[in-house]
Amino acid sequence: MKRIIINQKQFMQKNSKIYVAGHRGMVGSAIVRELQKQGYTNIITRTHKELDLTRQEQVEKFFAEEKPEYVFLAAAKVGGIIANQTALADFMYENMTLEMNVIHSAWKNGCRKLQFLGSSCIYPRMAPQPMPESCLLTSELEKTNEAYALSKISGLKYCEYLNKQYGTDYISVMPTNLYGPNDNYHPEHSHVLPALIRRFHEAKVAGLKEVTCWGDGSPMREFLYVDDLANLCVFLMNNYSGDETVNAGTGKEISIKGLTELVAKVVGYEGAILWDTTRPNGTPRKLLDVSKAKALGWTYRTELEDGIRLAYDDFLNNPMRAER
Repeated sequence: MKRIIINQKQFMQKNSKIYVAGHRGMVGSAIVRELQKQGYTNIITRTHKELDLTRQEQVEKFFAEEKPEYVFLAAAKVGGIIANQTALADFMYENMTLEMNVIHSAWKNGCRKLQFLGSSCIYPRMAPQPMPESCLLTSELEKTNEAYALSKISGLKYCEYLNKQYGTDYISVMPTNLYGPNDNYHPEHSHVLPALIRRFHEAKVAGLKEVTCWGDGSPMREFLYVDDLANLCVFLMNNYSGDETVNAGTGKEISIKGLTELVAKVVGYEGAILWDTTRPNGTPRKLLDVSKAKALGWTYRTELEDGIRLAYDDFLNNPMRAER
């Protein structure tokens, strides 16, 4: 592991001007909740209608006027396997454009510290397990989400290059699969866990005797409750500086089959679960090495079944979630 640099200079003050990009999304909204919970009072947000991050002129104007001291870059175009496979160009263009606009404008306007949020899909398809931060760019990416991964690698590397060329203090965090309040439950554009919550809930309501899931259930996955990620994000903003990213996860994994059965249990679906093996599995295994975060003094709090119950409660109590 590369040397970890503990930053003693850039602690956020409770009245520091903090911009959270993507505050309406699952990650951004969790970061806002965590900041408020910890007593930060000067949080800046903008809706997509108010500020389109893919428009350079709008972003430059916003940063020139507001000059935030700290930035959490949680905005992104995201989706599951179907979305990633059918909108390759859109995923690359929109993510890369908004990342470069925000990071560059933050640098031009003297932002003291920026945190870039990525994804564990940046690591090679056949990376060593668990995946250390150092395995980045050591072999081929998973084809099903390559466009999204390349855009996230570009954002991470731009932060690193600004640090090296201009002495900025920009860091990045790479979360594992996330879930929790304010997730996307769209039947075609959501990730596996929220998709399963919706599918089993609708099957239960409709009284269906069976539900068919993609693949064979063998891939192994790791899941982190989004409020735990938000806690780590604020922790790292105050306690870490360095060019290498920091993995965010639990260090625990479960098979897709095991996850499917657990979601069915939480939702209360009692029918049969079938598998369509003509559908893709995706990456065989994706477990993060979280030793760096642990060495800094952070560990996750929410166990998977408890988190799924919280996520299902959010789904039930917010009907609009299912329409997205």
